[in-house]
Amino acid sequence: MTQGKKEYYMRAALAEANKALEKQEVPVGAVIVCNDMIIARAHNLTETLKDPTAHAEMQAITAATNWLGGKYLSDCTIYVTLEPCAMCAGAIGWSQAPAIVFGAADENKGYRTISGSLLHPKTNVESGVLEEECRELLIKFFKNRRKY
Repeated sequence: MTQGKKEYYMRAALAEANKALEKQEVPVGAVIVCNDMIIARAHNLTETLKDPTAHAEMQAITAATNWLGGKYLSDCTIYVTLEPCAMCAGAIGWSQAPAIVFGAADENKGYRTISGSLLHPKTNVESGVLEEECRELLIKFFKNRRKY
């Protein structure tokens, strides 16, 4: 897939992250692409739903599996603005998604901080797509949050 296509899908994930920002949620967004079509869009809803598992990736996985009618995302790529946490990486692993693309790394809570692989062994991971835009959105959110 071309870099331009990856950026297109990451911009769709950023649009979701901005929806989270408008709701005072940590601005993380995700889209799931299957056969060159976005089949799921989601953003963090942990505050809205009062549910610590309502991360963008979890919401998107649920929407995508409902759309596909099965529990596996075997022909899908997951785009997310922030490196998934261990919970989300585990869910992505169980979904058997063959590819994940994320924008900004999460050095504190990202799945890569844990030794061992949480993703499916065949999952291809690409990081850094629109990294600066993804990171800046998070920085803006946390700066504004610290003012209060």
